[in-house]
Amino acid sequence: MAITIKTKEEIEILKEGGKILAEVLRDLVKLAKPGVSTGFLDQKAREMILARGAEPAFLNYHPTFMDKPYPAALCASLNNVIVHGLPSEKNILKDGDILKLDLGVKCKNLFTDAAITVGIGELTEEKQKLIDITKMALELAINEVKPGNHIGDIGFAIDNYVESSGFYVIEILVGHGVGHAIHEEPNVPNYGKKGKGPELKTGMVIAIEPMVALKSKEVQLSKDGFGYETLGGSLSAHFEHSVAVTNEGNIVLTR
Repeated sequence: MAITIKTKEEIEILKEGGKILAEVLRDLVKLAKPGVSTGFLDQKAREMILARGAEPAFLNYHPTFMDKPYPAALCASLNNVIVHGLPSEKNILKDGDILKLDLGVKCKNLFTDAAITVGIGELTEEKQKLIDITKMALELAINEVKPGNHIGDIGFAIDNYVESSGFYVIEILVGHGVGHAIHEEPNVPNYGKKGKGPELKTGMVIAIEPMVALKSKEVQLSKDGFGYETLGGSLSAHFEHSVAVTNEGNIVLTR
């Protein structure tokens, strides 16, 4: 599949969907407290997206890399689970948890994708630093999004910052193009070399999503068959924005 270029009209629709996604994520963060289940958050995510006239993009999504369709609207990944954690009424949030909330929205047949990591209750200094470093890695990566730069510039910015901070980039899981589908070309790895990889051009839309672990970059599939978790139980964090390349630089669609 070739890299698709979005029109100005499509980017306006993606901004509309991205605004809905950002609002829902902010509301979910407010609900994510000790004693609340990730299943409850999933139900609220569905309700809030539908109430805004959009659709949950992940619900029943069946990419080629998954054995079966994803049965939830929200990916809710706890602690050592990096991404695609399956929400459940049995997963009750507790003080000190690190929760990754990953959400997709379909608005007027176009898709946006974003994720945030939230600390539940009181966090140790180490856990908070993990979250802060991952969030900053995303911001540094977004700064590299402009015409004439390359996908490798994005990955280099993430990996260089994370590794120099003493943490580990998850290399096997990557960002991606987004817009006409949830996952499009190109892949957007969280490591790379400056000036390498596909060139960024006006109208490209990519989901940049640094995934960072405390002690190891090795991963394995979770028992539920959907999530990916660190090998050995290392804590992890994940942030993501959908970003459009413009003549002036970029627009973060999911801010």
